[in-house]
Amino acid sequence: MTDAGELEAIISQHVITALKAHDAVRTGTLRLIKNALKNKAIEKRAPLTPAESEQTLATMIKQRRDSIEQFTKGNRPELAAIEAAEIGVIEEFLPKALDESGLRAIVAEAIAEVTAAAGKAPTPKEMGQVMKAVQARLQAAGLRAEGRVVSEMVKKELAG
Repeated sequence: MTDAGELEAIISQHVITALKAHDAVRTGTLRLIKNALKNKAIEKRAPLTPAESEQTLATMIKQRRDSIEQFTKGNRPELAAIEAAEIGVIEEFLPKALDESGLRAIVAEAIAEVTAAAGKAPTPKEMGQVMKAVQARLQAAGLRAEGRVVSEMVKKELAG
């Protein structure tokens, strides 16, 4: 991931390109990203680290997924489609999300690590330790996975 200043410059270039292409959804989304990053830096009173920029974008995706769920329940598919398009734009600036098999392998490694440290197989009570190990591995590898998906997979692996 690039540093925050570089990311902002890249997004600014994309805004110009989207404006020239008359792509309203993309232009609006890129401006939202830029503003979110700028607001987070102002709130922090320091430049954002790549991890903080990534976290800000991940939060934006989570908000849009929640909105899609609400719009779908409220029978507003046109609004849900706009939110889905925004997610696609935001994801361009995040590391590639890990697929299920890759995530399963990391979860298995983390469970083995916790097992080795504790001397016994982890139970659902050790879910926090396993989650920390999984997140550390993801971060070290520069990968990304949605927290809810990771949590569900860890829970399933520890239960069965």
